[in-house]
Amino acid sequence: MGNRAVVYQGPGRVEVREIDYPGYEMRDGPGVNKMNVGRRTPHGAILKTVVSNICGSDQHMVRGRTTAPEGLVLGHEITGEVVDVGPDVEFAKVGDIVSVPFNISCGRCRNCKERKTGVCLNVNPDRPGSAYGYVDMGGWVGGQAEYVMVPYADWNLLRFPDRDQALEKILDLAMLSDIFPTGYHGCVSAGVTTGSTVYIAGAGPVGLAAATSAFLLGAAVVIVGDLNDERLAQARSFGCETINVTQGDPVDQVQQILGRAAPAIGQPLVDSAVDAVGFEARGHGRDAGTEMPATVLNSLMDVTRAGGAIGVPGLYVTGDPGGVDDAAKVGSLSLRLGMGWAKSHSFVTGQCPVMKYNHQLMMAILYDRVQIAKNVNATPIPLDQAPQGYREFDQGAARKYVLDPHGMVR
Repeated sequence: MGNRAVVYQGPGRVEVREIDYPGYEMRDGPGVNKMNVGRRTPHGAILKTVVSNICGSDQHMVRGRTTAPEGLVLGHEITGEVVDVGPDVEFAKVGDIVSVPFNISCGRCRNCKERKTGVCLNVNPDRPGSAYGYVDMGGWVGGQAEYVMVPYADWNLLRFPDRDQALEKILDLAMLSDIFPTGYHGCVSAGVTTGSTVYIAGAGPVGLAAATSAFLLGAAVVIVGDLNDERLAQARSFGCETINVTQGDPVDQVQQILGRAAPAIGQPLVDSAVDAVGFEARGHGRDAGTEMPATVLNSLMDVTRAGGAIGVPGLYVTGDPGGVDDAAKVGSLSLRLGMGWAKSHSFVTGQCPVMKYNHQLMMAILYDRVQIAKNVNATPIPLDQAPQGYREFDQGAARKYVLDPHGMVR
C-alpha cells in the first residue's frame, strides 16, 4: 500500500512525496536516532490520517531555524482512524476515531506515571521527551501523511466516543493533539482562574488557543499582543482585547486597557501571562523589525504583577543555526531573571503534557462549551496543498491550516 507525506527538503522547502507505508519496526532514515533503528513496536497501531495540522513549531524547522535534517517527514498534530493494531494492543480497535497527543510517551517510566508525558524517559535516546516528525525527538515518522504508526497505542490514543459526532466536529477535535492543550497548559501554568487578568504574547494559533483557554478558565480580561493586524482581528473576533506591539511597550498598552476597566487600581498589571511566541521573537516599538529572542520573556516579567505567574508554551530550542548571536545559537538568552526573582514570579516551561488535559477538553468540545476551530480559524486543505499552506502560514495568515489527506472533512 502507498503512503504520501509532507517532507522537509531544506530551508523554505517542503514537498509531498511517496514514503513507506508504516510498519511495526522503526527503520533508518532522516532524524532517526541510531539506537531507535530496528526498534519493534508491537504495542503500536497504524492510523489512516483523518486530519493533520500545520504547526508553528513545524515552521521553525522549515525556516531552517533548527538542526532538522533534509528528508524529515513532518507533522505532530494527528487525528486518525485506526486501520490496524499490533499484536500487543489490547483496547484500541480498528475503526476507532482517535486523537494522538503530539508527545510520544511510553506510559511506563517514572515521568509518565507522574503525568509528565512531555518528558517520557523511554522513547527518545537523545533526551527526555519525544514527538512525531520533529528534530531531535528520536526519529518517529511524522503524521502529515496518509498513514502513520502510533506506538504504545493503548496508552497514547484518545478515542472519541461516537464516530459520527467526531467526524461532524473534526476541525475542533483536531486541535486536541497539540495547540488546544498547549494553550490551556500555558494558562493553567500561569494560574489563570475566575476573574483573572491575562496577557498573551502572540496571536498565532497557540496564542489564540491560549486566549480561548483563558476564557474557558474564567478570566475576566484577556489581552493578546502581536504585530500582525490580521491575527489581532482574529483575537478580537471572540472577545479579546488586543495590542499591537509595533506601537510601543506592551506594559503601557496593557495598563491603558486595565485602567479603563478599573480606573481606581492605579498602575495595574496582569495576574497571569503566557508566552505563545518562542525563540524567534521580535522587538517592540521601533525594534519590531529586529529579532530579539528574549524580548517576550522579559516583557512578560514587566507586565505581570508581583506574585503572578508566567506560562511558557512557546518553543525554545538548544540549537538554532539562524540565531542572532553565538549565545542564541545554543539557546542561551539574556533574561532579566533578577526582575522575575524580585517580583516572585513563577515560570513553567517545556512541552505541554497533552494527556493531562485532552480528555477534559474533548468533553468541552463535544458538549459545545468551546469553539476552538472557529477561534483559531481552522482551514482544511488537501495534502497536496501543504507547500502552499506552509508559505501562507509563514507569511502571517491568520489561519490554522488543517491537512485533509483523504477528503474526510465534512
